[in-house]
Amino acid sequence: MSRRPDPTPFSGLTPDAVLDAAEAVGLEPDGHVFALNSYENRVYRLGTQGGPPVVLKFYRAGRWSDAQILEEHAFATELAGAEIPVVAPLRLGESTLRQVGAFRLAAFPLQPGGAPDLDRPEARELLGRTLGRIHAIGALRPFLVRPSMAGDLLGRRARSTVLASGQLPEHLRERYARVSIELIEHIDAAGLSEWRRIRLHGDCHLGNILWQPQGPTQGPVFVDLDDCMNGPAIQDLWMFLSGNRDERQGQWAELLAGYQRFATFEHGQTRLVEPLRAVRMLNHAAWIAERWADPAFPRAFPWFGEARFWEQHVNDLHEQAAILRDGTFDAL
Repeated sequence: MSRRPDPTPFSGLTPDAVLDAAEAVGLEPDGHVFALNSYENRVYRLGTQGGPPVVLKFYRAGRWSDAQILEEHAFATELAGAEIPVVAPLRLGESTLRQVGAFRLAAFPLQPGGAPDLDRPEARELLGRTLGRIHAIGALRPFLVRPSMAGDLLGRRARSTVLASGQLPEHLRERYARVSIELIEHIDAAGLSEWRRIRLHGDCHLGNILWQPQGPTQGPVFVDLDDCMNGPAIQDLWMFLSGNRDERQGQWAELLAGYQRFATFEHGQTRLVEPLRAVRMLNHAAWIAERWADPAFPRAFPWFGEARFWEQHVNDLHEQAAILRDGTFDAL
């Protein structure tokens, strides 16, 4: 019988444990360690003796296999080798992934940069060019052990997680059950798995980009490929669109102008945006519910345990179901 994952896998990761792990993989820490924002994993800025600081990442136990993490690392390294601005892992001896006691860890160069401002002139076109280059490499071969955007990842597992979590207020249970299964039916009907699938960043949003404001490397630098997967290209593009329809159309034109300089886009994929939005809505709530026993999650998402959050979430799901039910939607 398999053991359930430890809901608090980082409870033993004290500052001293971080420094000891860094020493064990040969990083020569100088004693300065600073926790960075991270929930799924644990990430630290680590000072080193006689060298630049690095980012040390401790992987959550039970989420990815060693082979899946190494395939993520290989993809980032392949992209960086093609001079695409992606932060790739450092080698720690013979591998980019090391086990120290109960923890698996990797190290990355510390990447400077600020928050992206896509409303600046040519910013979206530059972002599109970089994504086009990533996808041109991603299309060369599929991931073999990383997940694909299909099956239970498209809402079913999320629905089961929420219903079994104990977080959903009883008076909303029936409404959530009905609307979530309707959304899954619409997602299935969209045929997401029928489109060409390439290697993707997978969780491509502004929080996973650092922007270089000037110089030869001006533009986006992509970080955190922890959710990379096989999927349709639109998955790495749609979260950069916002506002009303006219605004989204203008943003899309800029993004696509850059993207198509390096990769071909199947234009029918724009009809996948609203189904993908439904997938993300379902999966995000389930992710927090599944991790609620980890002390970092109640601190970061205190509103998640309140009935009013779930009332709004269920209402949002109903609004999304109405969009998909209409059948004539196209985000652009």
